[in-house]
Amino acid sequence: MRWRREKLAIPFSPLMTATNRETTSRRLQFRQLTGLYAIVRLAPDTPIPDWSMPGDYTSITRTAEELSIVCPLNNIPKHIASGPRWICLKLEGPFPFSQTGVLVSFIAPLSNHGIPIFAISTYDTDYVLVQEESSGVTLDILREAGHELLS
Repeated sequence: MRWRREKLAIPFSPLMTATNRETTSRRLQFRQLTGLYAIVRLAPDTPIPDWSMPGDYTSITRTAEELSIVCPLNNIPKHIASGPRWICLKLEGPFPFSQTGVLVSFIAPLSNHGIPIFAISTYDTDYVLVQEESSGVTLDILREAGHELLS
C-alpha cells in the first residue's frame, strides 16, 4: 500500500471507493468529559483496585502483559505513578458495528498534526484521550476538521 497525501493523509489504495474516502472525512459531534484523567499500567495479575472505579468514566483492560486502567486523575493514589495528565473526548454515539471509519475520521486530523492519542472503543462509542498540554490545539484542530464540540 502506498501513501498519497490528501486532506486527511489516509492510506490510498486503488481498491478504495469514493464511499470509503468519504467515511474518513465524516463530521462528528463530541463532548469533553469533566476533569483530568490518568492512564496507568499495572502488572497483569494485579487485582482491579477499588480506587479505579469511582467517577463517570473508567476503562479497565486486562491482557496477558498488563492491566491498563483509565480513570479520573484524582482517583490515583499518591504511590502510583500516573504519568501525563489527559483530557477525555467522547464521540457522540452510538455507532453501529457496520459503520466504518468513525474513529479514523476523528483521529486522522490529530495524527496529521503530531498529536498523540489514546483511544478506547466501547460497545456504543469511542473515547479519545489527549494529553492536557495539547488540549487547546487539539480542540482547534478538531473544529477545523469539521467536528463539533458539544457543551
